[in-house]
Amino acid sequence: QVQLVESGGGLVQAGDSLRLTCTASGGDVSKFAMGWFRQNPGKEREFVASISYSGGGTYYADDVKGRFTISRDNAKSTVYLQMNSLKPEDSAVYYCGKDRPGYSWYEGSPMAFGSWGQGTQVIVSS
Repeated sequence: QVQLVESGGGLVQAGDSLRLTCTASGGDVSKFAMGWFRQNPGKEREFVASISYSGGGTYYADDVKGRFTISRDNAKSTVYLQMNSLKPEDSAVYYCGKDRPGYSWYEGSPMAFGSWGQGTQVIVSS
């Protein structure tokens, strides 16, 4: 029922910043943890960051800690990913997902999330 739409990707140079936005419609996501993942062709979907339903807890992949920040505004049904100090290896299609019942939002598995959006492309040049 819930539809997620990612936006904010683009073409940037190494060291630049981007803010990705995930907007939900068609359902209430205020009681669900949310996660950001990224994926390149032929590769597994990789965990980036997740946030608890209240926004009080966050979890990050080691290679983005200190550079990326996940946040949410439940009044706007929106989740953000602020990406600073971007590196070429950050290039990927970025997806957001909603926590699935019976899974732990902080374990970093794509199986813990669903209702994926269409993704937004991020390309970082060296």
